[in-house]
Amino acid sequence: MTMEQAATQLNIGDAAKASGVSAKMIRHYESIGLVREPRRTGAGYRVYSGEDVRVLQFVHRARALGFSLEQIRRLLSLWQDQGRASADVRALARAHIDELNKKIAEMEAMRRTLEALAASCHGDARSNCPILDDLAAH
Repeated sequence: MTMEQAATQLNIGDAAKASGVSAKMIRHYESIGLVREPRRTGAGYRVYSGEDVRVLQFVHRARALGFSLEQIRRLLSLWQDQGRASADVRALARAHIDELNKKIAEMEAMRRTLEALAASCHGDARSNCPILDDLAAH
């Protein structure tokens, strides 16, 4: 093994630090086949390469942007396919934007409802509470 190869061989803790993905999540991603299992030492310890860390960083960034695991699986496939069409990547991103917009609209509706309920609550020592009444009615 060269010095360069040795420098890029990381244990799971170091790979976690370098990628921003916890060791627990790395093991989970491996178990569901999102990322490939790394090679192992004779003692069975996982050994991660620089490329493994790059893939984990990719997954971490995609998760931070709210992509689902299945969407990330597709994105990884596209990323690793040099013959891909960027239109496929863009379509996946656009679909995710549509999902985010729908969730944002739902959350804004929840906020408006809660603001109206909070405004109708006296917030004093009285026991009647429009917030609890509304929750019980639904």
